[in-house]
Amino acid sequence: MASILLVDDDIELVALLKEYLEQEGYAVAAAHDGVEGVTAALSGQYDLAVLDVMMPRMNGIEALRNIRLKSRLPVLMLTAMGDDTDVIVGLELGADDYVAKPCTPRELLARIRAILRRAAPDQADDDIPQVLEAGALKMWPEQRRSEWAGQPVELSSTEFNILEVLLRQAGRPVSKAVLSEQALGRPLARFERSIDVHISSIRHKLGQLPDGRSCIQTVHRLGYQLIRE
Repeated sequence: MASILLVDDDIELVALLKEYLEQEGYAVAAAHDGVEGVTAALSGQYDLAVLDVMMPRMNGIEALRNIRLKSRLPVLMLTAMGDDTDVIVGLELGADDYVAKPCTPRELLARIRAILRRAAPDQADDDIPQVLEAGALKMWPEQRRSEWAGQPVELSSTEFNILEVLLRQAGRPVSKAVLSEQALGRPLARFERSIDVHISSIRHKLGQLPDGRSCIQTVHRLGYQLIRE
């Protein structure tokens, strides 16, 4: 049973979502402001946190910033409909995905399931962890671990998923639609920038190639490609 933390000051909405998620088999706890939410998120008791952006004492963006200083706990942001600024800032700070409010409990459940499914380690068929490698990049999918030039790279669960997809297709362009389906677990919405923002964050965390380029290249009209060097 996965444990979900709901952080939102809307008491009625939290009660509705809590009841729905519990009926789907999740253990659910709630916090009603950002300060309380950060403390709970860093307790180690939860598998995923849902953070609303607009909250008293500490808003969701600042709460996410504080969580990411100490934890890679998967985080799903709740944002105001059409507020692209909050979406982009949240993704840049390491949110795994977002849902625009108002949203249905069913939509929220689908996003939660997708994040948890992709955040869980794969079941290895043997005792030898699989390693994926291209140039200075190494990834161990079963252990959810990555390195660049021998140094650990701290990635959010969604960033890890995106980079793993690119690494498995190293040397070939991968469309944003495919990245959204395989890494976020949902179709790419029209005009959505989530994949672009996640790619920007991954580039920042990885090192450069000897010639100063990023190892992830934009391929015009095709998507992104991890250079195999």
